[in-house]
Amino acid sequence: MSSKSYRVGIVGATGAVGQELIALLQARALPLAELRPLASARSVGRHITFGQKKIAVQAATPAAFADLDFAFFAAGTAVTKILAPEAVSRGCLVIDKSSAYRMDPSVPLVVPEINAEALRSHHGIIASPNCSTAIALMGLYPLHQAFGLKRVVFSTYQSVSGTGADAVAELEAQVQAYTAQQPLPRTVYPYQIFQNLIPQIDSFGADGYTGEESKMRAESRKILGLPDLKVSATCVRVPVVRAHSVAINAEFTRPVSVAAARQAIAAFAGAKLIDEPASQAYPTPLAFSRQEQCGVGRIRVDTALDNGLALWVSGDNLWKGAALNAIQTVEKMIALSLPLRA
Repeated sequence: MSSKSYRVGIVGATGAVGQELIALLQARALPLAELRPLASARSVGRHITFGQKKIAVQAATPAAFADLDFAFFAAGTAVTKILAPEAVSRGCLVIDKSSAYRMDPSVPLVVPEINAEALRSHHGIIASPNCSTAIALMGLYPLHQAFGLKRVVFSTYQSVSGTGADAVAELEAQVQAYTAQQPLPRTVYPYQIFQNLIPQIDSFGADGYTGEESKMRAESRKILGLPDLKVSATCVRVPVVRAHSVAINAEFTRPVSVAAARQAIAAFAGAKLIDEPASQAYPTPLAFSRQEQCGVGRIRVDTALDNGLALWVSGDNLWKGAALNAIQTVEKMIALSLPLRA
């Protein structure tokens, strides 16, 4: 780790991802000269706890970035579009979680274990991928390295924390109402989520795919450097509080084997192989909540594809899918001796 210390902002510091960023920054001991929590006007006056300090939340305005080295953005596309250029113009590097700049050709879309070299070509903004994309690629990328990816089908099982704190509260309220034999409240999702699955995440496009499904296709292509990769995704919200899972069916250009696939997964830094069918050992979202690695298991030859593999990945959507990936991006830049300024 660098001996330099940094002045760091968090836009959206009071939100779910912002809170995870704060906790992980403490745990990972990134050298900070200052942590500046930034949020909307309604959060100004609140305090966040960082170590032994209580730090007042400031308004996320252009002037707030004037003397920062870099800032994590975890406040949504609209806020990023307004404030990220202002931050960059003041010399502040932006690491953004929203979809605002992910597909901008001039903005690196980075998963540090996969395409860290893209960090060398940023122009002040670095994007992090969608949570389901990041988690899926922890299982898929090492197999691509081993066998050469040709096409992939994703089926996701995404937790309610991916929608936000209101969705978590809604699931908990529905559980309590069901137990009390009361009507189940519903305001966040178009259908009851308790005891249910909702095969819609984001709005539908003209092609029938949702925004989440289209993101997985476009982002996987960009991160893997495979612009013509054939990708289909079905994204489903499930009544799980935290951590997403993805069932993957992938076809490769070279012959595959389960043994070689397991070896590739086990050697990859972002994944933990848990694949012992005889003892019913495989990843689950509960086991991989608040875990740095994503669990990969259920690896088998896909009987419907040539040179195909089927597998299962579980990972924390608030960590690898959001806050952890952003912090790992900064840590990788330090390791590569890249300047942490815009």
